[in-house]
Amino acid sequence: MIIRCIGHAEFLLELENGMRIATDPYDASCGYPVEKIAADVALVSHGHHDHNAVENLTGLSRIIDAPGEYDLGDGVRVRAVLAAHDEAGGAKRGSNLLFCLEAEGLRVMHLGDLGHIPTQEQLDALGRADVVMIPVGGFYTIDAPTAREVAQLLHARVILPMHYRTSANADWPIDGVERFMHLYQVPAEFVDLLRVSGGDLACQPPLAVLKPASLNAQAHT
Repeated sequence: MIIRCIGHAEFLLELENGMRIATDPYDASCGYPVEKIAADVALVSHGHHDHNAVENLTGLSRIIDAPGEYDLGDGVRVRAVLAAHDEAGGAKRGSNLLFCLEAEGLRVMHLGDLGHIPTQEQLDALGRADVVMIPVGGFYTIDAPTAREVAQLLHARVILPMHYRTSANADWPIDGVERFMHLYQVPAEFVDLLRVSGGDLACQPPLAVLKPASLNAQAHT
């Protein structure tokens, strides 16, 4: 499996069978350059503009935006677990889905705009994470210390921080990724993509910051 960060909370997961799964596509108001991304499946954690711009994905055959169990064929499954966008049970910002993708012997999770520590019921539904994409910026989501706690509760083996301040959204009231990185003794690895399989997890960096592809592309135009 190859995992790339497009920007913000949008990632592209490319499976060995050719299936392409995009998470939380953003629109232009998010600040990141918008790219048309080819994807077969979209995972949409909630209905906010910086997470549900499926119109920027091409070739879509399926959108998963409700809780439940989904069989995508060829041994690929997705579990969507209902959670909240805030610490008040959704009273401030509504609901949010936590996704667990099972494919190629891996459990890969995307936590959308999680706003609280998951309940034991939610943790049990998700299980252990081989790879987790987790918001760390705070204000709209959990902050860095809470994200670290959630990653520990999920027994995450590889952590990919997301939803933090960059040059694209410099005016947003959220933290940069540095605050989260400083909570760990091991240095984060900055990489363009993560190529991971069930057999090489021990060789993967425990904390990896995927460089936003949309910003890299802009820098080279």
